[in-house]
Amino acid sequence: MAEEYDLVILGGGTGGYIAAIRASQLGLKTAVVEKGKLGGTCLHKGCIPSKALLRSAEVYATAKRSDEFGIELNGVSVNFPKVQERKQGIIDRLHKGVQHLMKQGKIDVYEGTGRILGPSIFSPMPGTISVEMANGEDNMMLIPKNVIVATGSRPRSLPGLEIDGEFVISSEEALDLEALPSSIIIVGGGVIGIEWASMLSDFGVEVTVLEYADRIVPTEDHEISKEMQRLMKKKGLNIVTGAKVLPESLQKSEGTVSISAEYKGDQKTFTAEKILVSVGRQANVEDIGLDNTDIVVDKGFITVNEYFQTKESHIYAIGDVIGGLQLAHVASSEGIVAVEHIANENPSPIDYSLVSKCIYSSPEIASVGYTQKEAEEKGFKTKVGKFSFRNIGKALVFGESDGFVKIIADEETNDLLGVHMIGPHVTDMISEAGLARVLDATPWEIGQTIHPHPTLSEAIGEAALAVDGKAIHS
Repeated sequence: MAEEYDLVILGGGTGGYIAAIRASQLGLKTAVVEKGKLGGTCLHKGCIPSKALLRSAEVYATAKRSDEFGIELNGVSVNFPKVQERKQGIIDRLHKGVQHLMKQGKIDVYEGTGRILGPSIFSPMPGTISVEMANGEDNMMLIPKNVIVATGSRPRSLPGLEIDGEFVISSEEALDLEALPSSIIIVGGGVIGIEWASMLSDFGVEVTVLEYADRIVPTEDHEISKEMQRLMKKKGLNIVTGAKVLPESLQKSEGTVSISAEYKGDQKTFTAEKILVSVGRQANVEDIGLDNTDIVVDKGFITVNEYFQTKESHIYAIGDVIGGLQLAHVASSEGIVAVEHIANENPSPIDYSLVSKCIYSSPEIASVGYTQKEAEEKGFKTKVGKFSFRNIGKALVFGESDGFVKIIADEETNDLLGVHMIGPHVTDMISEAGLARVLDATPWEIGQTIHPHPTLSEAIGEAALAVDGKAIHS
């Protein structure tokens, strides 16, 4: 049996299902092929479950210091099975929502593994999709005019430090822990590693982070990284930077695992109950039929143009599978651009320097635009304004006053180049800075915006004024 479509999307994750909805809105007959569950990694194995766990950890950490707020509690403990139950309830609710959106948009969903076929009796060009149905029925043939590959990514491992699900785990296995370990070594101090380090520490786990670079969250502005490292150590985490992990030193014994790392010209062995490997993600490009096409895969990622077309112009690719910013909201935007290009809607290419990025640790990190170093490397003469949350009344009310807002501007044109924040709820505040970047605002314009008092957002206005030495409360 064969079905014809205007568009077939391989992968029903955030990028894939949002692309499908946009295609439906534009009148394209659309199908999604998903071998797992609609919502993909973000909903089931990433963004949503990890943030649910982070929220529970945050509540527990706050409850343990409730006396600071004048609230006396007679003991606080973690019921981890209930934490996991809450997490799963959120996932299930959102999953039903995505399923409803597919039905509402009259989008056909095929549960199974899709593969791109080469030229055949169905089509003179590559692109027919063979679906190996999950229910064991005969394969379906889908004949689309266009294809979007949105197969996502999976955690990367290190040679010799492969995931075994017991002693050595990735973020995916960590999400399904039935009980909290007493101690853990996290290999990798990037975004995912630091979120897990923060969460597990707040749950009371003894955490060691081994990061190969000279600082944690190395893609962030240097001052943000420095402040995060200080605050993580203040929370009791053992942060080791410049650490070259030696996988061959891995030793497993009953209840513990150990590994050695070289740093500062020495070698040290670290022991814990588990090791969490967090060294990035690799694209899911295998076994989807790319070898039946002229699609180019470079360094493990599919090569595309600014509209996400591959070398096969009717086959597009979006999200983690093309590399770049591996973020759910980026995949969604890429999917919309790809669909609008298919529908001849003349979309604007994405300017990735306008994309806001978030780290949901405690404290949170959020940024948009260039770091100070990146701006200076691009030839800008920068001027900087900083403002601490210690001078913000709402932060003191919250009991979370660590961190600051940093704004970088072009000294010659006064254009806004970058905004970087570390502190309470900054992942919710960054959209103001993102909009300012989109509108090409200046720090003066942000400073002239009357920010309500008392709010955390006052720190943005003060940092903007500080760029020209006009902050009021510094």
